[in-house]
Amino acid sequence: MIASLKKESNGYTARFERMLNHSREEVWAMLTDNNQLKKWFPELQAEELKNGGKFKFDMGDGSYEEMKIIGFEEHAILEYTWGKDIVRFELNEIKGGTELNLIEKISEITDHTPRDLAGWHVCLDVICRLLEGKSLDSRSEEWETWYDEYKIATETIQTK
Repeated sequence: MIASLKKESNGYTARFERMLNHSREEVWAMLTDNNQLKKWFPELQAEELKNGGKFKFDMGDGSYEEMKIIGFEEHAILEYTWGKDIVRFELNEIKGGTELNLIEKISEITDHTPRDLAGWHVCLDVICRLLEGKSLDSRSEEWETWYDEYKIATETIQTK
């Protein structure tokens, strides 16, 4: 199921939800521990895990983009800038596991937006599989499928 997209007064919100049969600590490590991060998002590196800290995104050309942490509560909330947008992870303990929510606050829908949304979708699926000790055969094939879905979804929300 794709993320829910909502038009807001100051842009858009995409909300992804995953129910995981793992502790908040295990899920938190996937989001913040660089050894775990590189398994599902090798371009991303955590530095200074605190409010005002940062993540670094390897642009692949020798340069890095810094993303400031603007919300941080250990094992519960991780929020940082993502270009002009904001990405927020929320972890809620539930009986027998963790509810993982990813909320992206999008300032404007661009041609790149469905690419990012499909990317986040696949990343969350990879996190789920890694926690279950499984792998993903082809991220690019899966991404292609979700990209088409998010392209339609972003076009639809803009016409509302």
